[in-house]
Amino acid sequence: SLHDALPISVIAIENVRLFTELSEALEQQTATAEILRVISQSPTDVSPVLTAVAKAALKFCGARDAVVSLRDGDTWFIAAHEGPIEATLGPRPLTRGTAPGRVMVEGTVVHVADLQSPEADDFPEAREFGAREGFRAVLAAPLLRDNVPIGAISLRRPDPGAFTPSQVDLLESFAAQAVIAIENVRLFTEL
Repeated sequence: SLHDALPISVIAIENVRLFTELSEALEQQTATAEILRVISQSPTDVSPVLTAVAKAALKFCGARDAVVSLRDGDTWFIAAHEGPIEATLGPRPLTRGTAPGRVMVEGTVVHVADLQSPEADDFPEAREFGAREGFRAVLAAPLLRDNVPIGAISLRRPDPGAFTPSQVDLLESFAAQAVIAIENVRLFTEL
């Protein structure tokens, strides 16, 4: 009867949901393991690690593009980039008008679902870059060393829309791994 079948279908749906969550968790752990492997193989060069972090963030955070930026005094520059959206090269002034700049000034996550909406009025440079380079949604997390922002990892998408809380958390985790790599290279070269 239909009454007897309902609990079985509910159980089946729940099993599919749990299997999907476990698969995603396993993929994320695999990505983390890959980043740690690259860290161990690159004791004096942070570039391969930052590239691995950008690739992992791109794959698991629902973005079309990932950029790792590093702070250098009152400027910042792109240290790694993955994806088809153009990444403007060269040092940029450290301002609050871009997502990476704001992240590096304030040390907090920046999330703008649509750079062409009124919510993005505080990001005039980001709005201009987005219109020129083809992205509307941006999420950026700080790379924090001793609570001081030393860089940012940013995700960009051509379509407007918010990133999920789990994507935000995962991006913050990838940012922490990038900091570990940067710190390892710094300590190794000091030795």
